[in-house]
Amino acid sequence: MSQLQNSDGKYVYCVTRSSEPRQFATLGIGERGDIVHMVHFDTLAAVVSDSPIIEYDQSRRNMMAHTLVLEEVMQELIILPVRFGTVAPVPSEEAIRERVLKRRFGELHGLLQHMEGRVELGLKAFWYEGVIFQEIVAENLSIQRLRDSLNGRRPEETYYERIRLGEMVEKAMDNKRVEDSERILDRLRPLVHRTRKNDIITDRMVLNSAFLLDAPAQPEFDAAVQSLDDEMGKRLIFKYVGPVPPYNFVELVVTWEE
Repeated sequence: MSQLQNSDGKYVYCVTRSSEPRQFATLGIGERGDIVHMVHFDTLAAVVSDSPIIEYDQSRRNMMAHTLVLEEVMQELIILPVRFGTVAPVPSEEAIRERVLKRRFGELHGLLQHMEGRVELGLKAFWYEGVIFQEIVAENLSIQRLRDSLNGRRPEETYYERIRLGEMVEKAMDNKRVEDSERILDRLRPLVHRTRKNDIITDRMVLNSAFLLDAPAQPEFDAAVQSLDDEMGKRLIFKYVGPVPPYNFVELVVTWEE
C-alpha cells in the first residue's frame, strides 16, 4: 500500500438508490475501520467511508473488506459495484456528488433499473483429479497406443513422442471441456438474462461462469444446478455461490478529472 498524500479522501464502494442518510455496521476498508455511510444526490447515493488518499493493494484482506460492505448493502438495496480501490481525491463529499452522482445520473439510474429484482449467481465446475485422464485414455485408441509404446523406454529416447502425447491429451481435454461446459450451460441459459464465461484458470476447471437472473427464478436455477450435480457429480465437483455483488454484469469505473 503506497501513500500518495496525507489528507483524507473518500473510498467509494458502490452506488445505489436511496434518499435517506444511512450508516452500515460493516467497517470500512483499511486499518482505521472508518464508518461506512452514504453521499446523496437526488434519489442516488454512493456508499463510502473516509480513507487516506492511497493506492490499496489487492490483498485478500482489502478485497474482503470491500466485498463485505457490498454484501451488507445489497441485503436491502440494489447496488452498482464500483471498481476496487476507487478513492475520491478530496475529503469533501462534493466531488462524489457532482462528478459521479449528478454527472452520471441518467446512466446510473438506468443501470439500477436494469438490475432491479435481479441477482448474480456464480458456478464453477472441476473434474475430479484423475477422472478426465482415465476417460481420455479409454476413449482414444491413438493415445492408448502411444502411451503404451513409451512403457519401459528411457525418457531421453522418447522425448518427442512424449511431447506429442502431451499435445494429444491437451487437445482431448479441450474438447472434453467444451462438451461438458456446453452441456451445463445448455441447461442453465434458458433460466437467466445473461451469462458471462470467465477465464479457465486450472487444468481441471471445466466451467467458470456468472449468471444474471430474476430473483424469483433462483429456486428453479438452484434445482437445475442440483440436477446437474446428480447427473454429473461422479465426474465433476460443482462450486455454486450467490447471490453475490454483480461484478460480472456492472462495475463502475470512476474518474475524477473535471
